[in-house]
Amino acid sequence: MENKKVKKVNMLYLLGYILIPIVVIVLCAWCGATFFGSKGKIASALFTGPFILSVLWWVFGGRMIYDRKRKAMEKELDAKGFVRNHTFKGSDCTVIVDAENGQIALLFRWNPFAYFVLPTSRISKAWVDDGRFGAGFMEGSNRVSFLFLADGVKVRVNTFFSNKRWRMDSDYILTGISKADMMVKILEAARTQNV
Repeated sequence: MENKKVKKVNMLYLLGYILIPIVVIVLCAWCGATFFGSKGKIASALFTGPFILSVLWWVFGGRMIYDRKRKAMEKELDAKGFVRNHTFKGSDCTVIVDAENGQIALLFRWNPFAYFVLPTSRISKAWVDDGRFGAGFMEGSNRVSFLFLADGVKVRVNTFFSNKRWRMDSDYILTGISKADMMVKILEAARTQNV
């Protein structure tokens, strides 16, 4: 999808991803209660089975779709002559930089059916966010990322993410900052080369 405005979220996909399993659970539970109310095992299976499948879908389904679409995007880019000099595979966004031709390719987890290829001149700014919060001995971070503006849309790509806070001198935080710094330098170099 070259020369199209960057769109991070496809709302139809996101709503379908969340709501379709809920509708299936409700319908199966209703059918189980209505038609098999006296036969507890069947009614229980009609509720439990779709519920377990839905949880598995929410945990693994989106990741599988995103990973498959990323591999397909890489093949398409290679076929079109896109030189993959640098690739960063984040949990919610994949960034591929073609430094030779001054292009960047983006694929987002919540919009996996469309990828975006744009000249690096359309990136207006790139920076690192170390996620620092707290003061004194409570200072730390649970997310390190690099950010950039592509067509005025802020894109955040995590280089480290945790559900617990880590000290700023932790190896996890320092490695995340190092990766983010490297990607910002790559984006800036590709952008200045293409201006």
